This record gives sequence, structure tokens and C-alpha cells, in this order.
Amino acid sequence: MKYFLPILFLFGSVNLAFSQTYTVKGNVHEYGKQDAIPYANILLLAVTDSSQVAGTISDLDGEFELTGVRDGDYLFKIQYLGYQNYFRLLRVNSNLDLGTISLREEATALNEVVVAARRSTGNQRSDTTMYNADAFKTMKDASAQVLIEKLPGVVSENGILQAQGENIAQILVDGKPFFGTDVRAALQNLPAEVIQSIEIFDQKSEKAQLSGFDDGERLKTINIITKPNRRKGEFGKTTVGYGTDDRYLVGASINAFDEDQRITFTGLANNVNLLNYSSDANAQADGRPQEGIVTTNILGLNYTDLWGEKMKVSGSYTFSNRENVGIVTRFRDFVTTDNSNQEYSETSRDVRVNNEHQADLRLDYNPDSKNRILYIPRFTARFETENSGFFGETTDGFTPINQVENVKTGNYEEFDFFNRLLYSHKFDKPGRTVTLRTIYHRGWDNDLSDRVARNTYFEEDGERNELINQRTTRARVGNRWETGISFTEALGEKSQIEIEYEIGNRDNNSEQLIFDVEGGDFNSGNMALDTALSNTFQSDYLTQEFELGYQFKNDKLRMQTEVQYQDAKLDNKQEFPQPFDLERRFSAVLPTLRMEYKFSPNTNIQFDYDTRTNEPQIRQLQPVIDNSNPLQLRTGNPDLNQAYNHQFRVRFRSQNPDSDKSWFLFAQSSLINNYISNSTFIASEPTEIQDGIILEKGSQLNKPVNLDGYWDMRSWLSYGMPLDFIKSKLNINAGLGVSKRPGQVNDQIGFNNSQRLSTGFSINSSISDQIDFNIWSRSSFNNVENTLNANLNNRFFQQRFSVNFNWIIWEGFIYRLDLNHQINSGLSEGFDNSFSLVNMSLGKKIFANQRGEISIMVYDLLKQNANVRRNITETFIEDIQTNVLQQYFMISFTYNLRRFSKGMDEDSYNEMYQDQEN
Repeated sequence: MKYFLPILFLFGSVNLAFSQTYTVKGNVHEYGKQDAIPYANILLLAVTDSSQVAGTISDLDGEFELTGVRDGDYLFKIQYLGYQNYFRLLRVNSNLDLGTISLREEATALNEVVVAARRSTGNQRSDTTMYNADAFKTMKDASAQVLIEKLPGVVSENGILQAQGENIAQILVDGKPFFGTDVRAALQNLPAEVIQSIEIFDQKSEKAQLSGFDDGERLKTINIITKPNRRKGEFGKTTVGYGTDDRYLVGASINAFDEDQRITFTGLANNVNLLNYSSDANAQADGRPQEGIVTTNILGLNYTDLWGEKMKVSGSYTFSNRENVGIVTRFRDFVTTDNSNQEYSETSRDVRVNNEHQADLRLDYNPDSKNRILYIPRFTARFETENSGFFGETTDGFTPINQVENVKTGNYEEFDFFNRLLYSHKFDKPGRTVTLRTIYHRGWDNDLSDRVARNTYFEEDGERNELINQRTTRARVGNRWETGISFTEALGEKSQIEIEYEIGNRDNNSEQLIFDVEGGDFNSGNMALDTALSNTFQSDYLTQEFELGYQFKNDKLRMQTEVQYQDAKLDNKQEFPQPFDLERRFSAVLPTLRMEYKFSPNTNIQFDYDTRTNEPQIRQLQPVIDNSNPLQLRTGNPDLNQAYNHQFRVRFRSQNPDSDKSWFLFAQSSLINNYISNSTFIASEPTEIQDGIILEKGSQLNKPVNLDGYWDMRSWLSYGMPLDFIKSKLNINAGLGVSKRPGQVNDQIGFNNSQRLSTGFSINSSISDQIDFNIWSRSSFNNVENTLNANLNNRFFQQRFSVNFNWIIWEGFIYRLDLNHQINSGLSEGFDNSFSLVNMSLGKKIFANQRGEISIMVYDLLKQNANVRRNITETFIEDIQTNVLQQYFMISFTYNLRRFSKGMDEDSYNEMYQDQEN
């Protein structure tokens, strides 16, 4: 299947002849400034009836280009929320460069409001979905996250924000990065009232943006456009709270905006499981499933600016200190080769303290219109301590086979330094470009841990005990470099080719040393190196890639096809305990196809077919025994091959700005050859698996292997419509997931086949800033079938329901309710099947401008909070339940800072507030 598609693609490379057409390009800026206006609507209209002939949106630099324009007279229009519309008559008989077009801010009359019809929530332009923020009502002082979660197609699943079926990866503010990839921190640090509009789109990689050729690397991105009169000033909030059981919360978020220069400071200290400072008085665990009791301290800084006229700068730094006390109960039902059972139950307590520094920077230098240099460094340093213990037992369903008691302490250090540098040059001939890029990535970590374990084996003649006292040291160093060059050349006005070469290497070194400690005295006892469990290993993976691509686009269709030839060499070397060297070469043809068709300005469909190879990682290759759990040993496999992945993806978007009805469809499927799966050997009797290492009866040895037959598919469909009779928005969604995962047990290959059908709805109010609610429900039906052991066939159901309700009752008194209810059926015995988490608060706005609030809140009113989940792998089905935060009461004080320039000082803000009240 590797080679048949390139033949097909050759036929797609025929460039058909069309009648003469032209391009119209230019850039959009704010009047009197150098600020570009991204995502402005660029329209070309027929002079006779003003019907749309062509359309696009400006990019992050304000630039736009209309292609495929025929000879004739047109009405040219630019529109953008908050600015006056721009009109101009155009005569097109050649390629036109309109230069810089300036838009003036739109004057707003606050004292006269005329409502003619329901305001459109937004529209669709190519792969960008745009929304008007004012079409969605929120409470005063609401965060950007509250507003975002009201948008059609946006849901929060297990604390992860998703848009149109895909996880949101980053937040931009006026086209500039904001808090890196920390989506929730970004949204919680912006108030909803400063937002003018919102764009949701798939941001292409830096290389694709520079070269113009899509490489398939995309990030689901939200770009928040702020109101022009909110881009200069200081705004934010701070909260102090104390409650029963010594629960506390101290947090602050301060933004200082001065047009291009923007600084955001955030800080948080709490022991109520908040990982980011939240503007919601009832928010807990940021919507994530809770695992343990978490104490968090955070300091964060985000900075963006324009240095001169040619250098854009953005960066962020975050320090976090977290202590997590986790108590976990788990039950595993293992796949066996017959109808016999092997079950494993475990209870554990884990205390981890983590300190992490994370910094990133982005320097974008444009010396002139033809050259661009982009440098992106990122650094992370992490320090962690562990103090844990667990008790585990394996049975055949009735009779115990073995058990383990394990106590462990550890200190871990991890460092990561990443650099990306890109340079792009545009030649005088349109479409001719060259792009150079390089990556250097270095990571290193050091681990030191001590462990005491007592293993018990139940045999016919009685119990047999084994005591382990071990010290483990691990040192890993990884280096990755990559460099490439791509050249593009236009073939007429509609077509373009790309030639690309890339070379890269990944070099990893890993050393694990295990010492047996005499008498269990880790301070002064004698230590002997256990050569059977120790290992020094190195892996080198060198790749070279040659690529030829072709692109065609007009006003309706965009098509791109590429064929890549990859040559790879994997060199594995073991230095200790026994030297060996294993070198292998791989070659692969990697075709891609991308198509986008626009049915109308607000409806389009995209199709992508990608192929790629996945190389095994160092932890999968290193052939050293990991006996962290003596009943379930793990080891690597230096004979692993690279996996070959076929991926298909479809996106359909349709939004009617007149009726406010929207459709979103996302579907993705993967077929993987040489999938890196898991092989389990379950010992039926004591078996020597390596010199000096005995796998006892009922114990397991797990190692990665290559298996064919992996396949999965997931889809997501959403329909949105207004509910005018209650001034709300309704979203209905459904999803289907199917997977076939190969696994190996005692040399027999089997498959875990699973199907998941989900459906849900949400109703988001848009009534007023005095009352706000969000009702959300999601149900999923799951079926699992195992081809090796029918006893593991299982069906289970999960349903989640939540209500968020906020109401300003009277004279500044505000009531808030968060209700989350979960139903589980089909889980293992002893796991909570259903529970409700209810949080409630009553607050009072204070001060003349009502910027302050005193509130009292109860968390877990019904004392039912719990966290239960199910995991499905190739070799077992697992149910897990963790400890969670229990009921407490808290009284808190919150103050909101609002001070804007450009005619919006404190008095003006108070006057606007009073107008809204009236």
C-alpha cells in the first residue's frame, strides 16, 4: 500500500488551461498606525447587484490576495468589526496591488440603540470560523473562557477545551501568542468584556506559512480580537479566600496593555485543586477530572511587543510548585490465551512535589517585504520528589497467585531545550520563494530512587517470600537536529511546485544502574551492582527526505499533492553488560494529498491524506528489565522497526449568518503497518527470562513488538441553532469511534475491538448580563470485544450532565450554581457508579462601581464527589478510582481592576456600567 498512491498523484499533476484571470492583493492597517488588521473580510462584489464574486480574509500581517479574478468592473469592500467599511470601484484587467489600505475606527453612540433583528453570531471564511463577541451575552466580570464555551461547536471534555471535534492547542490575542500552549491560563487571564470577535482556525506550521505549501502540521487555534478601546490600559482581578479545613485561595491576574506592548502577570497559591487562577467563584480543578489533593503555587509572566517597525516579540515564563497527594484503587482484567482469568488489584498512595520552570520566546524579524527571519526557543526545567507505596495482588478470579508490597522514594531532574530557526526569501517573480529551517533539541534527565519491596508467591507447598532492597540511578541524554531547504516556483497564476530536501538525526543515550543494598541500609550499607538489571544503551536514527510537490488553486478549489522519499538508518548499540551493535536501514515512499473546496463563502470541505513513519523511542528500544512492579516486569526491544501510518481526515464547515445555523463535521481514520504494540508473557511456571532473572508463576513480562492490523476511526458532528424564545443557543453533537488494536499474549496475536457511540447537547443562554446559564450533557455507549478471550467482552455506559447557573438577584446580590452529575454502568465491582458534585455560592457586589465582591461558597454540597474512569489497552481493561477533594466552605473577596485609556478612563467606565444597568 506504500507505493500505489504516487502513481495516482502523477495524474493529478496535470495543469488544465483556463481563461485569463488576475490577482488583486494588498494589506489592511489601522488608520494612523502601523498595526495590521488580521482576519478582515475582503470582498469583491458585482457592480450590478452587489452579489459576491470572490472573497478572502487578511492574514496575521494584514495581507490579502484574491486569485482567479476575471476581467471586469467590481465593487471592492473591506469590513471588520469596530471599523468603518471601506468601498472602492475597481477595474480589473491586469494584476493589481492596492498597497496599504487604512481602516478608521467606527464611532459608537452609547445613548441611542436601535435593534432591527437578531445579531448574527458569525460566519465562515475558508477554514476560519468567525464570531461576534457581542452576540453572546455573559455576566459582568466573566472570563474569556466563559464566552468561548458559548460558541457553536466548542465543548469542554474532561477539562480539555475542544472546537469542531479537535483539541484547542493555543490562544492568540490580536494574532500574537498568549501564554504559549497553556490554553486555560490564557483564557482565564482575559475578561470577556474586552473581546470584540473570535476566530477559530487550523493554524499551519511556521514552515508552511513561510513557503505556502501545507505540510499537514496544524494546530487548532483561537484568535481573540480585542476591542480597539480596550488595547490601552490596565485590567485584571485578584481574589483572597479562606475556608474550613484550612482551605485557602490567593490569586491575581493583571494585564497592562499599551497597544503593541502587552504584559500579563498571574499568580496563584491554593490547596483546593486549582491549577490556574480562575475568574469563576465555583470553579474547581479547571474542569479536569480530579486525581488527588493538589496544592499549587504559580507565578507567570507573558510579554508581547513590537520592537521598532520590523521586530515582533512575544514570550512567557511560568514557575509552578505543586504537591499532589494521590490515593488510587485500580482493577485490571488481563487478556489471556484461553477462557481463564487473570486479575490484578492495587491500592496505592503517592506523594509528589514538583517544581517546574518553563520559558518560551518568539522573535519575528521582517527586514523588508521579501525577507523574514523567525527564531523560536523554549526551555523547561523540572524537579520532582516522590514518596510512594502500593499493595498489589494477582488472582485467577478466586485464588491468589502472587502479591507485592512496595515502598519507594525518589528524586528526579529533567531539562529540555528546544530551538527552531527559519528564514524565508521571496524573489521578484511571484510564487518563487526559498525557505531554510533548522531545529536543535536537547533533553537530559537524572533519576535517583530507593525501593523496598516484599514479594509473596502462593505455591502448592505454601507461601514463598522475597525481599528486595534496591537503589536505581538513571541518566538519559537526547539530541535531535534537523535542517532543510525548500524552493517554490509558480507555474502560471494558479499553480506552484515545491522541491524540498531535509536531513536530521536523533541521538539518545540511556544508562540504568541497579544496586542491591545490603541489609536495606541506604545510608551506609554495602551496594552491589546488579548486572542483570543494569544497562548502557545508545540509539541513533538518521533520516534523509526528498520531496516534490504540486499545488493548484482557484477561487473554489485548492489542491496539493506531494511525494516524499525517505531513507532512514537506525543504529542501536549496547555497551553494558554485553556489547552489541545492530544497524538497520529503512526506505519509504510517503505520498500526501490535500484538497479544499468552497461551496459558498460560508460552506467548505477539506480532505487530507497523509502518510508518515514513526520511529521507536529509546525507552522502547533499551533491552533492560524494569522491575518497578516485580509482578509486571517490562523491557525494551532493540529489534523494533519503524511504523508506517496512513491517515485520512475530513473537515466540513457550514455557517449561515442569516439564520445562525451551523454544521461542523470532523472525521479521522488511521491505518498503521508495523504498529508498535505490546507483547505479554504470562508465566505458567517459574521461567528464566534472562541470566539471573526468574519470572515467577503468574507474573508477567511486557515488551513492545511490531504488529500489523491497527486501525481506528473517530468522527464528530455538531449542529447549532438559535433558540429565540429563550434567547439561547442550542448545540447538538454526536460522535462515533471504532478501533482495532493488535496485541500479543504468550505468542498468540489477538485484537481488542472497541466501538464508542456518543451523543450530547448544550444550551447556552444569551439573555442579559444579569442572568446566565449553561446546560450540558454527554452520553456514551461502549462495546469491547477481545478475540483471544471472550470473557473480556464488555459493554459499559457513561453519562455526564452539568448545569452552570449565575444570577444577579437584586441590588448586587449574585447566586452561582455548578452541578455535575455522572452515571457509570458496567464497571468493576466496588467502583462508584454514579455521583453528583454540587458547588454553590452567594455573593454581594460592593463599592460604588461594584468592582468588588464578597462571597461565601460551599464545595461538594452533597458530599458525593468522586473520580472514576476506565482505560482499554491491547492487553487489559482497567478501572481506576482516585481520591478527590471533599466538602468545605470558603469566604472570599474579589476585586476587578478596569482602567482604560483612549477615552475610557475610570469615570467613563463607571458611566458605561450605569448605562448598562439602566
